[in-house]
Amino acid sequence: MNEISKTILETAFESHASDIFIFPTVNGYEIKIRNALGLSKVEDLSYQAGRELLNFFKFQAQMDIAERRRPQVGAYQTEIAGNKVFLRFSSVGEFAGDESLVVRLIYGEKNNNYFLPEQLTLLKKLTRQRGLIITSGPTGSGKTSTMYELAQLAGEGKVVMTIEDPVEIWNPGFLQTQVNLIAGIAYPDLLKAALRHRPDILIIGEIRDQETAKISINAALSGHLVLATIHAKTAMQTISRLEGLGIKKDELDNCLTAVSYQRLLPLKDKNKIACLMDIEYGEELRQAVATNEKRHNLSSWRNNLEQLVKRGKISEETKQFFEEG
Repeated sequence: MNEISKTILETAFESHASDIFIFPTVNGYEIKIRNALGLSKVEDLSYQAGRELLNFFKFQAQMDIAERRRPQVGAYQTEIAGNKVFLRFSSVGEFAGDESLVVRLIYGEKNNNYFLPEQLTLLKKLTRQRGLIITSGPTGSGKTSTMYELAQLAGEGKVVMTIEDPVEIWNPGFLQTQVNLIAGIAYPDLLKAALRHRPDILIIGEIRDQETAKISINAALSGHLVLATIHAKTAMQTISRLEGLGIKKDELDNCLTAVSYQRLLPLKDKNKIACLMDIEYGEELRQAVATNEKRHNLSSWRNNLEQLVKRGKISEETKQFFEEG
């Protein structure tokens, strides 16, 4: 079983997959991976082989093999093709009594490859204004890597503190904290403690509820540089998400420095990916905060995709796949 797990992990690593899905089917188990292009099937396993693979991963992650109904989480570090990779596991039972497992691959402190390096340079310049810089995008779009790289560029000689659930990238130069619900340590608890530590730069893994949003805004208003992620379909829709979490327009106007949306796209004719961002800041951002008129505008994102096609960086098929964000 170690050989099967090794093959699956190597396949996922080679395609820079963010997740491996081990799901029960009518005839056994199905293995799929998710990367920049979406889901793809790796192979089908018999029921017995699928159960053995699940138990192998659960054992390695110090999860309870005997428990197949209640949700469980686990993690461990391994080496794939000479690279250290952190694996995070989530298992849950389904109504018929079978069990599914999702494996998140965390590639460690590894900078994104950017189609337009000037976009990262722009974000670095915007960090000088401090305030709140938010990155949005789906799971596996490199948001955490961008935040860490930005903090690394802007944080020389400064105190950088992170609050995550869980820590996804290890950086010995940062003070890293992690949510632990079993111990009663939630995002708001760590945020309140973080502000007492007086960091120059605060990384928040995800703004996911009203209390976290409020504290993040207050931290930005008090002079910290706050880097955070949120789930939104475009850069400008980040504003609507924050308003939905109870943040007022005047608060956003006073602390929101920039919003960005990013995806990892496959390069043309190469087994590589790179990051494309859509960044909004300055007067355009202020107008979007004041009104709802420009929050659904994808012209900048689509124009960048078109330019990448003309430069031979991505295929027309990739452009069409990603043009809605």
